[in-house]
Amino acid sequence: MNAPNQSSDLAPVDARISGQRLWERLCAMAEIGATAKGGVNRQALTNEDTRGRMLLLEWATARGYQASIDPIGNLFIRRAGRNPALSPVMTGSHLDSQPTGGKFDGVYGVLAGLEVFETLDDYGVTTERPMELVVWMNEEGSRFPPPTMGSAVAAGALPLAEALAIRDVKGADVASALQAQIVALPPLGQRELGIDAHAYIEAHIEQGPVLENETCDVGIVTGIQGLHAYEIQLIGAEAHAGTTPLRHRKDALVAATALIARIRAAIVDPLDVLRFTVGRFEVYPGSPNTVPGKVTFNIDLRHPDAAHLLGAGDKILQLCQGEIEGCPISAKVLLRSTPVSFDARVVGAVRDAANARGMKFRDIVSGATHDAKYTAQHVPTGMVFVPCEKGISHNEAESARPVDVAAGAQVLCDAMLAIMSA
Repeated sequence: MNAPNQSSDLAPVDARISGQRLWERLCAMAEIGATAKGGVNRQALTNEDTRGRMLLLEWATARGYQASIDPIGNLFIRRAGRNPALSPVMTGSHLDSQPTGGKFDGVYGVLAGLEVFETLDDYGVTTERPMELVVWMNEEGSRFPPPTMGSAVAAGALPLAEALAIRDVKGADVASALQAQIVALPPLGQRELGIDAHAYIEAHIEQGPVLENETCDVGIVTGIQGLHAYEIQLIGAEAHAGTTPLRHRKDALVAATALIARIRAAIVDPLDVLRFTVGRFEVYPGSPNTVPGKVTFNIDLRHPDAAHLLGAGDKILQLCQGEIEGCPISAKVLLRSTPVSFDARVVGAVRDAANARGMKFRDIVSGATHDAKYTAQHVPTGMVFVPCEKGISHNEAESARPVDVAAGAQVLCDAMLAIMSA
């Protein structure tokens, strides 16, 4: 596209994003790690994750953008501004997915950010500040718990050494998997840990049904509910399934299921606001004719009120003291992330952008956690949501419409320009 006229961020042209280009990029990225049911399996630091980053870098370097990486594997792509000394306006999300993930979770925010950069190039828009696109490492936490690992380390909420030592179920650690990815990628600039930006705005699918049910074009995200993550382990004793009477067993699986039921009963929420999930459950040795000797499972706990979340978490830790069914219990806190309210100025810029385009919108609190939760601890932060079909996410059936992803990218573009000089 030829630039209609040259412009600066102080008096920008009406830069309209290319919905077709954005959709084509989403479809191309969805081919990497594609599953038979139409989703993706592109877990953090796998070959598929590396291929996704390589494709993004191919698109970015074709435009002349500069790429760098930090010690935990967060990938940064910079569009230059007139004054390189100024902190950038930042956007981004993640490319990694759940094992049976969808085509839009995370990747939409990354490619919407790239579309903003390319649109401004197409229209000849130069900005005083640089712009930066970040691909956060391991947002999902499906292979290496906890989630939002890359942004947590960058924000100082999780020590780098601790994160690098975390292992997946097959015994591989983050450090070795990250090194393998870095070797496979083209040469990248080296960047120190930290979050340095004038502001951060993240685009994402809602992952819930509210926007679709209310026929909204976009959602103006005002904050994110809190998340606690725990790892629970019970130690029993392996025994022969055919010869060991029940009264003589220390069955870690029986103990674990009893413990989960006890926890659910103890933290029940009559208002059904608290979210309690056991999403990973590992039984050792995993033989059909051996009494399980060890069980490890993870708890995902969420609530928008910090005090309620902490109280429920403390109950869980109390119940995980001592033993049950003769099996000692141990509990490890993987993550305690408090609820976050976003910066009023950035939220206002996103709202004004949607309003100026004549879009139908509403304010919304995110029930899912995002990397924006950690950026908000350091820089003014906001988010824009777009509807997803039936609110389905973390599922191969996850879907969104081209018109909606284009609307969100347009709001992102306008809001990033507006916040440049704010």
